[in-house]
Amino acid sequence: MSRSDPIVIQAGRGEQKYWRDVWRYRELLYLLAWRDVLVRYKQTVIGVLWVVIRPLLVMTVFTFAFGKIAKLPTEGNVPYPLLVLAGLLPWQFFAGALSEASSSLVSNANLITKVYFPRVIVPVSAVVTCAVDFAVTMCLLIGFMAWYGIWPSWRIVVVAPLFLLMFSAAIGAGLWLAALNAKYRDFRYVVPFIVQFGLYVSPVGFSSKVVPDSLAWAYMLNPMVGVIDCFRWAFLNGDGQFGWRAILCSCMVSAILLIGGLTYFRRTERSLADVI
Repeated sequence: MSRSDPIVIQAGRGEQKYWRDVWRYRELLYLLAWRDVLVRYKQTVIGVLWVVIRPLLVMTVFTFAFGKIAKLPTEGNVPYPLLVLAGLLPWQFFAGALSEASSSLVSNANLITKVYFPRVIVPVSAVVTCAVDFAVTMCLLIGFMAWYGIWPSWRIVVVAPLFLLMFSAAIGAGLWLAALNAKYRDFRYVVPFIVQFGLYVSPVGFSSKVVPDSLAWAYMLNPMVGVIDCFRWAFLNGDGQFGWRAILCSCMVSAILLIGGLTYFRRTERSLADVI
């Protein structure tokens, strides 16, 4: 090809070339994620402490409401505040990832309409940003575990696969919401409702033991149920068993979300620059 020949960039190329482009633009993913981290804390008064204060406040409210007033049972000898915190951190990551990913395309409209790059990088970078917050809040959980004299055992090895499962579910759902929000702006009002509703149907402020068996399968269709239950099992060393049924349901639902989200996002990607 001579120097005078034009270079044609096609956003809707074949899947193999598309994912090759994603790998080529991997540094852009890092830059977008790092930019969001800097912007989030640059002009805040207490900076990164806000990431720690927020789960502390929610933990206090849930412990009072579910532990003191409703008197729901904990798991074994695990203190109720620690039960809530261990369930809150995975949910907080998932909820934050949904919120950030859903608005990521609209927030980066100037970039999307001017240059070509695989658009999937934008919502994925938003999820990566929430992973940074999750890493910070994990220090809070470890501090509370040390305060109550609870130390992780060999079960801690399952945390890495659980994080990958949670990350996959967040990306899958985030891709759905990002594409829908770019096309139909009404979804910016739907996402907060989804997050708020999901908080109360997930085992954040209570143990899954209080859920009746007749509702167990419908309850476990929430992909965060298996993640939260097994996250508690791994960290808190309770007397419960590893939730195989719940984690298998989480894997199945997360796979459907991820495959469906990627498929729908790729279908709408060609017209994003026009509708956004």
